[in-house]
Amino acid sequence: MTGPVHTEDTLAHARAVADAVLYEGYVLYPYRASAAKNRLRWQFGVLSAPALTGEGETCALRSQCLLEPRTAATVDVELRFLRVRRRTVERLGADGTAVEVPELELPDRILVPWDEGEEERIRIHLPAHVPPADGEDLDVAFDLPAATSREPVTDAAGRTVGRLVRRTARVTGSLLPALEELPGPYRVLRLSVTVRNTTPVPAARSDRSAALAHAMIGTHLLLSAPGGHFLSMTDPPEWARAHVAECHNDHTWPVLAGTDREDDVVLSAPIILEDHPALAEESPGPLYDATEIDEILSLRTAALTEREKREARGTDPRAAEVIDLVDSMPPAVRDRLHGTIRALHDVTAQAAPAPDRGLELPGGTGHPWWDPQQDPQAAEADATVVVDGVLIGAGSIVVLAPGARRTDAQDAFLRGRRATVEAVVTDLDGETHLAVVLADDPGTDLRRAQGRFLYFRPDEVRPLTEEGP
Repeated sequence: MTGPVHTEDTLAHARAVADAVLYEGYVLYPYRASAAKNRLRWQFGVLSAPALTGEGETCALRSQCLLEPRTAATVDVELRFLRVRRRTVERLGADGTAVEVPELELPDRILVPWDEGEEERIRIHLPAHVPPADGEDLDVAFDLPAATSREPVTDAAGRTVGRLVRRTARVTGSLLPALEELPGPYRVLRLSVTVRNTTPVPAARSDRSAALAHAMIGTHLLLSAPGGHFLSMTDPPEWARAHVAECHNDHTWPVLAGTDREDDVVLSAPIILEDHPALAEESPGPLYDATEIDEILSLRTAALTEREKREARGTDPRAAEVIDLVDSMPPAVRDRLHGTIRALHDVTAQAAPAPDRGLELPGGTGHPWWDPQQDPQAAEADATVVVDGVLIGAGSIVVLAPGARRTDAQDAFLRGRRATVEAVVTDLDGETHLAVVLADDPGTDLRRAQGRFLYFRPDEVRPLTEEGP
């Protein structure tokens, strides 16, 4: 397979993930405009017009990542976002006059006012080499004009009974890419892309709904370099760690977006993802709520009343697709949603059959889960572990120092905090963990009573000695 075609396949994989980000929260269960959770929308990647930027919001983002150009001739930058398309509903009277109404009921759907999302794409192509220092940056401006459209609505007999009016406000912006060659043992470029919303809206005291009309929503970037090699910003090679530390990403985070072996495409998204993200193979289709469980959403959607389904179909075409998808889902597809285990360790040798532990489920007289320290038939578990030459066990005070594996974004909030070790435990794979509670957590007693601890590997803590912090 040739390079460009290969990159297109990788881009298709990345776009599928990017679509899940772009439309996350677009319309949530129960998929009706009247539902409370669908009245406050557009949470991710919102770039507001400069004059309408409120507290905690922004009008710009910046993404930086590292690229080994190798044989790449160009670097392709694709900006993607949604633009609000405000829809109102009008009913036609007997005299042909159109009157705006809160809903228009039809046999198959109930049409209501709604903010649709219109997908926009801006593409540019850069030479994969550093241009001469002429003091002039490539600043690409774009201008998406305001527009109004009208769609007639007909009844079952084909008579026009109303119309949908869609209004889109003007949005302008700029895309500023830059390439900078960095010193080091290998040729590597720092790719910077800054995106700005420059819509010239006068400052006014307006609500969020009015401001969103001029916003860029779900804003993200797809970066590709056919023949090139992007470096992971999460787990870079040792020689590039200093360069990665100097990169600054504001309101976005770049990850390798191809399959496990592809590194010529990067997705810079407004939410934190891991390298090589992928959609679940079992997912029957987009349900626009990736933070939920497909099985629960499908079962709940199937339980909606017929009137609720009609309102969902009239809310948005994508909501109608969800209703039709669930209504037509075969039992075999629904059964696939029940659960899949993907994180098992590779088995390289024939293991002996595991003995029957005889542990009971919650409600019985045995243990509700497998704990090597409570299971009398398990091998004796170590009660202590040596960290930096210090013996650590229950009651030891440690300082949390996570980050070696970068497994959880919340670790950044715990780094440097003091904690008390409650137990040293070993999991089913034989790996040792420390169960801890924070020293300054007011809910410590409750967490101890419920057995709700934080777990860290021994190399993610430091012993607190008299000479310590």
